Amino acid sequence: MITIKQQLCGQCGLCPGVCPVQALVLHAWVLEVDGKKCTGCGQCVTVCPTGALTLKT
Repeated sequence: MITIKQQLCGQCGLCPGVCPVQALVLHAWVLEVDGKKCTGCGQCVTVCPTGALTLKT
């Protein structure tokens, strides 16, 4: 599961674009993760330029 530090998120939109299961949504300038869809692949973490996303193990 992915955790989001909203204060670090720059709303760049890169992470939703790489999520293979569309678990991340940028809605009204707030990034949200759907925990039921997220598979924990970590692709979003690798593209995040601000370090706002972390993978919870």
